[in-house]
Amino acid sequence: MTRVGFLVLNEFTMIAFSSAIEVLRMANHISGKPLYSWCVISPDGQRVSSSNGLAPAQVCTYENAGPIDMLFVCGGTNVTCFVDDKVLTLLRRIAQDQIILGGLCTGTYALMKAGLLNGYRATIHWENLSALREAHTKVNFVEELFVIDRDRITCTGGIAPMDMMLAVVRERCGKTVVAEISEQFILDRVRDSKDRQHIPVAARMGCNHKGLVEVAALMEANIEEPLSLEELSQLAGLSQRHLQRMFRDALQVTPSHYYLELRLRRARELLLQTEMSITSITIACGFQSACHFSKCYRALFGKPPSGERRPQGNAAAAPRRKPVAHHQAA
Repeated sequence: MTRVGFLVLNEFTMIAFSSAIEVLRMANHISGKPLYSWCVISPDGQRVSSSNGLAPAQVCTYENAGPIDMLFVCGGTNVTCFVDDKVLTLLRRIAQDQIILGGLCTGTYALMKAGLLNGYRATIHWENLSALREAHTKVNFVEELFVIDRDRITCTGGIAPMDMMLAVVRERCGKTVVAEISEQFILDRVRDSKDRQHIPVAARMGCNHKGLVEVAALMEANIEEPLSLEELSQLAGLSQRHLQRMFRDALQVTPSHYYLELRLRRARELLLQTEMSITSITIACGFQSACHFSKCYRALFGKPPSGERRPQGNAAAAPRRKPVAHHQAA
């Protein structure tokens, strides 16, 4: 049995917490074996309310929790108010016990504050991402939904902890069990570590880059027929040189590179979530030839477009949704 602890901080996000636990519960149910057990821990052993006012009924201290194989810190919107010296000391002690540590939603902040993510790749909810990137350079913060880096597991918020925990379960139980769990939860597909959290353009660029936000929105609204740099410049009322400089200074990429990656990530969404043919997706994402599309796709994702649709033995085996209309940015 793998024993998992959840260290809840005041006003922790319930959806992230419950999404992670439910995967463990369903893994036990489907396998018919007690593969996982879990407990809820608070710094002082007292009940802690989540952001919606509900509180787990059974809570204990770390000392009384018994053997634990991995522990996830569960935070919420106001996590900085509740990560005090007592919490930091507790986390460092747990790390000394060589327990796998993880963060759900803003729980990553607590691990970072304790110095337990230095030299690691990690992720956190997009609202906190930019500020932490700038202030804490010892941690490699990335935009993925979740990151498993050696003995650290971090995740964004919402229902992303479900995808993360499914990845954890897959390592032990295999793809078939994960496919059955996804069917029980009516998941169209299980997202993986290559999936990025969706960050609103304005949040990604920041309020000081209004021109950049406008150009990025133009790109998102023109996927099927990409605009040229000259057209983007004219529509945004900026010179091409200024546009190039804005992307370089703010994002460390050229406008063309940003636009290409945007189109490729849209293509991956269509490959995984619809039954559109690769030819149709090639056209829908603004590529002139399937050969060029495949080459660019492989360069970014490490596999050709056809590789995304080969049976994987996991949630990919579940029925895919019918094609849906994608709303373009205004």
